[in-house]
Amino acid sequence: STQQNVEEQEDNNERGKGDLEVPLFDFQKISIATNNFSLQNKLGQGGFGAVYKGILENGQEIAVKRLSKKSGQGIDEFKNEVLCISKLQHRNLVKLLGCCIEPHERLVIYEFMPNKSLDSFIFDERQRILLDWPKRYQIINGIARGLLYLHQDSRLRIIHRDLKASNILLNYEMTPKISDFGLARSFGEDEIEANTTRVVGTYGYMSPEYAIDGLFSIKSDVFSFGVLVLEIITGKRNRGFSHPDHKFNLLGHAWKLLNEGRSLELIDEKVSSSEISQVLRSIQVGLLCVQQCPKDRPDMATAVLMLSSDNIPSLPQPEEPGYFATRIVHHNCDPSFSTNLSPPSNSLSITLPGPRSSALKHIILLFMGRPVHGLGYPPKPEGLPKFWEDLGKNIKPEEWDWAKKLDPFCNNPIFSGVGNNGSRPLNPT
Repeated sequence: STQQNVEEQEDNNERGKGDLEVPLFDFQKISIATNNFSLQNKLGQGGFGAVYKGILENGQEIAVKRLSKKSGQGIDEFKNEVLCISKLQHRNLVKLLGCCIEPHERLVIYEFMPNKSLDSFIFDERQRILLDWPKRYQIINGIARGLLYLHQDSRLRIIHRDLKASNILLNYEMTPKISDFGLARSFGEDEIEANTTRVVGTYGYMSPEYAIDGLFSIKSDVFSFGVLVLEIITGKRNRGFSHPDHKFNLLGHAWKLLNEGRSLELIDEKVSSSEISQVLRSIQVGLLCVQQCPKDRPDMATAVLMLSSDNIPSLPQPEEPGYFATRIVHHNCDPSFSTNLSPPSNSLSITLPGPRSSALKHIILLFMGRPVHGLGYPPKPEGLPKFWEDLGKNIKPEEWDWAKKLDPFCNNPIFSGVGNNGSRPLNPT
């Protein structure tokens, strides 16, 4: 009955409150602080809900994450975020102030970050001129130290799993703070990697082994960090990047220029810097962090040391980065487009129907620009019908549905004419 459901919900809320060793805020006070969660107070929208600015009665500024009722984040995931960050303290992690649990409301209250998120600076034509090289270098190092703390120095060994520019918040001094721990996982002392059939994260930042096989470790976060480093240096998004001279993504473009001795061409034109050696070192470290194979990436302790090293020749030479191979460039692809079913978020959260088949991996690799084993690189248009006919024999309809969520909305020519029944041969136009 409805009454029984309400009582169960209240029991769950009370159970959740009892487990959380953090200050509990009154919902009415938070509602007043945020002007009843007004549009004027809204700071942004994430995968699990909106974030609002608030001012408490004592004048303290706060940021309030209000979980959407449609977010899919249950009490356990909510508690995961609160419990995780409540045990963490570092100058490069956002500070948790408390939470609020009511029958139909869940709020997380954080310290307020006046300069919002990193993406609002580095990807904005007017704002990024404010970030000279010393500030960018400070931000890179701050993120590195925060990640090192999560992986090695905290009471819990934390894998963030969704490190990206929009999850790096900036305070008055432009000190970077890692935020949004809703997807984080803690590892035991002897645990090195884990596997999941529910891939969560953001397309463009996910490591290849995580996106394809569901394997995650500290090296997954290292890959995301490497992407961030290259985005901070260039002012370009990895996802949706295109270049008139080739069809590499940002990672491939950076690696190509490094090998040709032209790395300085990567630097954002808004940056004028005399610290050339520092910039070149940061580019090389970024590329080492995005190596295809996890074992070839440094851990964060090594990355921090590399960033502060003055001896560039001592750094290893990066091999091909992940997702390097030539791919179809979607010029009309909006890099901010959401691959989640919830339009406000640009995160990818998909639950697989079962173990990944090799045929499904072929599709994923095709989207990500990798050569397909036994089939070579993505086929030219005239070869597509035979390609789909061969591939379609081994793919279940539900796997097609999953694969199509990866990148079907960017005018991808290989999806033109896709029918609802993924098991039949496709005839792209």
